[in-house]
Amino acid sequence: MKNRFLILGLIVLSLSSCRTAMTVAKVSPEKNISIAKDLPEDPTFTQFIEPYKNELEGKMNTKISHTNVDLNKQGDNSNLGNLLADYTFEGADNWARKNGIPTGVDAAVINVGGIRSTIGKGDILTKHVYEVMPFENEVMIVKMKGSDLKGLYEYYAKTQKNNPVSRLYIETDNGMSVKELINGKEVDPAKTYYIATSDYLALGGDNMAFFGKGEMISTGIKLRDLFLEKFKENPEITIPKDVRLLFKNKKNKTDD
Repeated sequence: MKNRFLILGLIVLSLSSCRTAMTVAKVSPEKNISIAKDLPEDPTFTQFIEPYKNELEGKMNTKISHTNVDLNKQGDNSNLGNLLADYTFEGADNWARKNGIPTGVDAAVINVGGIRSTIGKGDILTKHVYEVMPFENEVMIVKMKGSDLKGLYEYYAKTQKNNPVSRLYIETDNGMSVKELINGKEVDPAKTYYIATSDYLALGGDNMAFFGKGEMISTGIKLRDLFLEKFKENPEITIPKDVRLLFKNKKNKTDD
């Protein structure tokens, strides 16, 4: 009960401080209350949250898929990175075809820094996906001219960073772009392309300013929700093994 009064008091204090300036009339030292693990719990509060805690733990520990190998994000063609890039492509492509883009999307780009964990060999649980993608990022589709898409390839040539891609092939040599393919074909400067990515990257995150030349289309799909759905659809994970990023004579190691 004391804890409730304390919390209520803090809320009232914070609200009142937002409205008017407070004048300190008197300052007197009081005994500090140390927050430690041996501090007794409020049994009423513990009893109140117990069913919610149990329900949450049950959901987080639910098996949704399985992998026979460790899923990691190391290297220029990491298995987890490429897998999640493919899932991003598939989710965006499905949405596009149902929402006025009959040809679907052409490729997908995600950032390796947004993949916050790895998944070990064995059962994949719901909590693992939350650990991999703890953010509330949304799937975006960027409509771009082929001539503007040149900026994407220049970005990879300059950074040589292992940001995962799907349906793209990027080859560089000594920091110079030597081969640029989308769906196995050279980029047509006059053609319109649709690239799936996250809202973070679409808005220029990770220095991907080239997306700013395109038209952003919101899907309303959360990346984490999409990944959860795709893992559930694939009870046994098949690892992508194709080469998508090939940085020849790479000088600086930029892997995350």
